[in-house]
Amino acid sequence: MKQFIEKASVLVEALPYIQDFKGAVVLVKVGGSVMEVPENLESLLTDIALMSAVGMKTVLVHGGGKTISRGMERAGIPPLFVAGLRVTTADAMRVVEQVIKQEVNANVVRLLRRHGANARPLHGDWIFTVEKKTGRDPATGGAADWGFVGEPVSVDTRPVQEMLDAGIVPVVTPLGTGREDGRAYNVNADTAAAALAQAMRVRKLAFISDVPGLLLDVNDPSSLLATLHVSSVEKLKTDGIVGGGMLPKLDSCVGAIRAGVGKVHLVDGRMPHSLLLEIFTKQGVGTEIIADD
Repeated sequence: MKQFIEKASVLVEALPYIQDFKGAVVLVKVGGSVMEVPENLESLLTDIALMSAVGMKTVLVHGGGKTISRGMERAGIPPLFVAGLRVTTADAMRVVEQVIKQEVNANVVRLLRRHGANARPLHGDWIFTVEKKTGRDPATGGAADWGFVGEPVSVDTRPVQEMLDAGIVPVVTPLGTGREDGRAYNVNADTAAAALAQAMRVRKLAFISDVPGLLLDVNDPSSLLATLHVSSVEKLKTDGIVGGGMLPKLDSCVGAIRAGVGKVHLVDGRMPHSLLLEIFTKQGVGTEIIADD
């Protein structure tokens, strides 16, 4: 009987959040590391199916880095990263496009449908217009060439909104179409998610990865920052507390908040049902990034 009462208490605690978020657009980005562990992916997709069932309009943007790396290795193309971003040659781009569309996206859509969600693929090159990414290699100080890696310059939100209005969960691939050459480009999934979230001014943007959130000390889980204001991000970068793949993620978070996204959450996808816990409970389980007071 105690267990039944505890379950009822959880539902009661979630009720005001469910009522508040009914009809709200929430964008979830899941990284390839979480997708590598079937039980973690199943837990997340169950959460998304439940969110859809209680009236939330959920968009899922996914990565697929490790699956892409395996595909490149099969093709004899060694994976190479600069400043946390994959260097994507023309040959690598063909592998990226095939793997992300036909393997990763197709699997996520299939699993969501199995959990009762009306999920459909929505490939990023249909909605993101991009320019070739430029910048400097922090290791050498020289100009970096990431090849066919793009940064979104415009987002066509109409296909996404039409799917949401029809009760569909769009499952979006991190691809783009070059503004100048019309070619397919690889887009960092965090950047793609943030660009779409900004364009839609979503209520919440959640990044699901294999870390508890933002840690001041990567070796100490107790150093988790429960709340981070955007004005503090630059100091964390300058002090070297964040680096690698977390850099584009944090930049994406800051850009999203400044563009009008309500809140951004960094959530540990290894914890069962962490997305529900972050959204539907008072305490949360990860790091929330918010605008300055």
